[in-house]
Amino acid sequence: MKKEYTLTAYTEDQMGLLNKITIILSRRKISLESLNVSACEIDKMYRCTLVINETFEVVRNIVLQIEKIIEVFTCYCSTNEEIIWKQIALFKVRTSAVINNERTDHLLRKYNVKYLTIEKDFTILEATGQENEIHNLVVELKDFELIEFIKSARIAVTMNNECFQV
Repeated sequence: MKKEYTLTAYTEDQMGLLNKITIILSRRKISLESLNVSACEIDKMYRCTLVINETFEVVRNIVLQIEKIIEVFTCYCSTNEEIIWKQIALFKVRTSAVINNERTDHLLRKYNVKYLTIEKDFTILEATGQENEIHNLVVELKDFELIEFIKSARIAVTMNNECFQV
């Protein structure tokens, strides 16, 4: 049965990293749900976080292939229950739709939304949450004349005490 998995690979700055990962996934006709590459806790190392929906057997083979073909130091596979993960989203709405609106305060508290800037014509809001929370907020903000919306890729840390060490 297919399930959502988060793969975390540690690598040095490597040319073509994303291309190699894309080739591995496209050969198996697997779509990426989310991709994030960033610096990590180890100097001159990077953490690549991938989210895919697949069976455990397929994911296990992908992890082994990533470790072998791409020459990463290690690649971890985690279920959503084994990690803490979030996404950040930015929203641009019409200021006239959110100011002096009774529903605005309730909505902002419900989703723990912050005001980033309030301009004459638009207001920028920030929310941090999981995929379904951000999706629900997008739906509700459409009533507030949503102008623009963007969300980040997943960022995640494991819930166990283990950590990668070179």
